[in-house]
This record gives sequence, C-alpha cells and structure tokens, in this order.
Amino acid sequence: MTIPELKQDIVFDAKLRGHELTFHSTWGLFSPKTVDEGTRLLLDHLQIGPDATVLDLGCGYGPLGLTIAKMAPQGQIHLVDKDFVAVDFARENAKVNHLPNAHAYLSNGFEQVPADLTFDVIVSNVPAKIGSELLAIFLHDAYTRLNPDGRLYIVTISGLKDYMKRHLTEVFGNYDKLKQSKTYTAALAIKR
Repeated sequence: MTIPELKQDIVFDAKLRGHELTFHSTWGLFSPKTVDEGTRLLLDHLQIGPDATVLDLGCGYGPLGLTIAKMAPQGQIHLVDKDFVAVDFARENAKVNHLPNAHAYLSNGFEQVPADLTFDVIVSNVPAKIGSELLAIFLHDAYTRLNPDGRLYIVTISGLKDYMKRHLTEVFGNYDKLKQSKTYTAALAIKR
C-alpha cells in the first residue's frame, strides 16, 4: 500500500446483534479493520431496554455504543473516549449509520459527562493496560453514576478476570461472569 492509501479511512461492515452497521476507522485506533472479539462477546450478552440511557466508556470508533443505539432506538447513548481521533470517528459513524440517539464526545473517564446525567447501563471494553489507579476511579465513578439497579457490563482480557471479580465485588458487592472465551471475559455488576 502507498502512503496516500494508508491515510484513507478504513471502511468495513459488521453485523452486530442483528444490525448491519458500517464503520469508518483509521490506523492507530484499537482494532481498526474489524470489530474485535471482546466487543462481540460483550454485545452478545448485553440486556438493553429500548429506551435505556447508556454510557460507552472508552468508545473507540463506536462499535459497542452504536450497536446499543440500534438496540435502544428510544434511548440516549453517550459514547466517550479520551482520544479525539476516536471521538471524531465515533461521531462520523453515528451519522453514517443514522443514529441521532448516539452522542460522542471527548472525556477522560467521566470528567466531561454532564454531572446530572445518570445511566441505566454503562459498558466498557476495558483496555488491558488501564492501570489499577484509573480502574479504581472508573469503577467508583461508574457506581456513582448508575441508577438504582443499573448495570455495568465490561469485557477484559481473561488474564484480568480475577482482578476484575475482586474489584467489582469490592465496589458493587456483586459480580457475574457472563461468558469467558479463551481470550476475553465478559462480566456484569449491578448497583443494588
């Protein structure tokens, strides 16, 4: 490939939870040419109401949050990432897929999420190298921003499953391993 070709958007289609979506991506973003196995695993185990208010934390170019926007057509889906390139692509992908209920914006964790906004569901494909300090902030903030009986769905590499079980149990008082593949583990914690 030539340099001008490498600079063009990567464009691909994916069928997720029965919905056909088109994604634009670029080199440097996580899994730029296909929806990764962890995201697919998590999507397969989500329960989302048609009018849910949802936060996709660390949205990348948007495969998780935009699929949820299709699943919750009367809901409001917020997609945040600390990478402005990812947010630009998530915004563009919301337009390409005609999802006016999806709102992508720049935020380091919950910093730019409106303070009065609470969620029915928070989802995240947690980066393997997040670090224990940022993970602690994320879990405590997620707990604070969930509505009563709100659900936190996460997927991590399977090597972090015991770590996540310990920390989710500490913060939420519960942990449910939804599914484990060779590489990834999807889990749920509920705010009781």
